[in-house]
Amino acid sequence: MPVGIVVAREEIDSPWQDHIWRPVGVVTGVPELFQWKELMRGDGWVHYYAATLPLELFAKETEAYKHNLESGQPALYIVLTEADEDGPADFPYEVHLVTASPFEAQDYLDSGEEIVEPVEMPKGVALWIGGFVEAHHVERTFRKRRRDEVKAEEHKFGQEPIFETRQRLRQNGDG
Repeated sequence: MPVGIVVAREEIDSPWQDHIWRPVGVVTGVPELFQWKELMRGDGWVHYYAATLPLELFAKETEAYKHNLESGQPALYIVLTEADEDGPADFPYEVHLVTASPFEAQDYLDSGEEIVEPVEMPKGVALWIGGFVEAHHVERTFRKRRRDEVKAEEHKFGQEPIFETRQRLRQNGDG
């Protein structure tokens, strides 16, 4: 499903920078617009239509989508990355990804190099994702894996275990 990404440039009161960029919304059902088209302007902020990206769903991710929909505030997650040097100078970021998976968004947050923000999920998108989850979700039961049994008398990696070495040294009168 193609979705349009809206990004804001907002003035802030900080000694280190005068503004921030952050995703603020998505729009559906509109024709693809030019990237970085100004939509609205207010006191200290500007909203831009930044890009149109496909929102893709995958059968293996249905657990994440289900969790998102059941959270009470379903969200789409927008990932911004630093723009290439070839991009417009006025816009230091480009839209990299839109996803409905909070788990995938967390992976990008862990790197700390991208801007990742949740935005409100439109009702039509929530219904579409809900139908996908209903059609493809398979409940998986959690199975705790069992630890391998280790036999202390076996010498792993060609070395004698330290407790056996100490015991042998004591018996020989060396320790």
